[in-house]
Amino acid sequence: MTANGWLQILVFCGIAILLVRPLGGHILRVVEGQRHGLSRVFGPVERLFYRAAGVDPVGEQSWRGYALAMLAFNFAGFVLLYALLRTQQWLPLNPQGLPALSPHLAFNTAISFVTNTNWQSYGGETTMSYFSQMVGLTVQNFVSAATGIALAVALIRGFARRQAQALGNFWADLTRVTLYILLPLCLPYALFLVWQGVPQNLLPYTEATTLEGAKQLIAQGPIASQEAIKMLGTNGGGFMNANSAHPFENPTALSNMVQMLSIFAIGAALTNVFGRMVDDEKEGWAIFGAMGLLFLLGVGVAYWAETSANPLLQSAGVDTNLEGKEVRFGVPASILFAIITTAASCGAVNAMHDSLMPLAGMIPMINMQLGEVVIGGVGAGLYGMLLFVILAVFIAGLMVGRTPEYLGKKIEAREVKLTVLAILAAPLCILGFTSLAGVLDVGLVGLQDKGPHGFGEILYAYTSAAANNGSAFAGLTANSPFYNTTLGISMLLGRFAIIIPMLAIAGSLAAKNTVAPSPGTFPTNNGLFVALLVGVVLIVGGLTFFPALALGPIAEHFALLQGSRY
Repeated sequence: MTANGWLQILVFCGIAILLVRPLGGHILRVVEGQRHGLSRVFGPVERLFYRAAGVDPVGEQSWRGYALAMLAFNFAGFVLLYALLRTQQWLPLNPQGLPALSPHLAFNTAISFVTNTNWQSYGGETTMSYFSQMVGLTVQNFVSAATGIALAVALIRGFARRQAQALGNFWADLTRVTLYILLPLCLPYALFLVWQGVPQNLLPYTEATTLEGAKQLIAQGPIASQEAIKMLGTNGGGFMNANSAHPFENPTALSNMVQMLSIFAIGAALTNVFGRMVDDEKEGWAIFGAMGLLFLLGVGVAYWAETSANPLLQSAGVDTNLEGKEVRFGVPASILFAIITTAASCGAVNAMHDSLMPLAGMIPMINMQLGEVVIGGVGAGLYGMLLFVILAVFIAGLMVGRTPEYLGKKIEAREVKLTVLAILAAPLCILGFTSLAGVLDVGLVGLQDKGPHGFGEILYAYTSAAANNGSAFAGLTANSPFYNTTLGISMLLGRFAIIIPMLAIAGSLAAKNTVAPSPGTFPTNNGLFVALLVGVVLIVGGLTFFPALALGPIAEHFALLQGSRY
């Protein structure tokens, strides 16, 4: 570990904190339907969309109506994207003449981008046409991110409203988030990336002659436009197979820092939106504080582990692990990116996680297994953390022997049961499919490595899918009917098995009246609550996943100490 490395981490944290309040204020004005600087520019477009779709933006929906609208929209997106990928060879903007995707790969990819997971069982530049990248994947990058933000706002309304039967209008929330938040931020962001050296064109790939006289095909295309929403919407699906390690996606140290900041920007700002909507900004800062503690803990452990020498290479004088990293970024920027992208449900990578030291590779895995509540995906991180908040106040209520309360709302049996259902959905999916893949030949055949590292490849894949992250250990060959199908099911369960109970909780809370605080009310906007919340997140995650981690990265770590990789 070096002073320069820690300085990079501190600069990132400082800028990220400074963005929370101003961006949170803009998001609040947008989702509350207030006038703001962009109303005059995009207002006519918004109203045109409502008229064309026959939507009344003022008419609000119950939690069931909100959920049904969200499910219908996502199902339609899946069907259209699947059809596009299966007919790619007949569609325009395909200068390389790339063929259609196989049924199982199209199934996996369509689910992946609709659920904001962006897991990729393919190499982008050798599989996807420009039309598929722009009309299929980039569009879903926008609307899947907007869906997550809309859902988080719906849950916040559940806490903020009193004796209400509605949570807002999904169609209005989706439209406003896309028009007034995502698009205005992505336009200058894409131009910035072009300035930094990211291509944005529709030209065929360029054939170049190397110094050795060999022919090399250099892929290019409309990369900057997809890169912007890929990061800002915590999507993570790379235009190139090497993702943000590729110089055409992430060419400079400045672009690397801006990409990391954009991954956290909206998710962090939503904590401020929460505080403002419940009329107590301290509540939002308490949640942000819990997220920040978990993030710094993960960065510290991973940075220490990655700068520790590999015992098998110490005799050769190697004192740090540079395998799988871009030298232009080095260890600090690579580790910081790895923790940010798995804390925030993005899945973009600027280094290969398969090459990390065992304990350093374990931290991204843990970030996802905790439910990606450390900032998390846009919207998804906040509503995931609020589920743990409900669990934390329930535990606090048990300790003092009174009905738990949060923001004046009684947390009763219905909310606690739905919370437990939502929290356990992803772990059951992860551990179930990992066990299945670990004993079936169709699962084992895709492994690059044996022993604990091979087990870690399987565990990481299903963790990434169910957590809707999309990053990979990169050692697993996942483009097979078995993995594409089971990972696709994992993505669906990881997204919607949490969303539906969460919306039911929001509907239940919105219908309740608030009660005045009493001397026995547990305060939830101070350091004690932050510590309790962090403890609950770590204990639940630890109890659930420690046995699996012990078979994978922990076992690999001790094997290295004993002089063997396995």
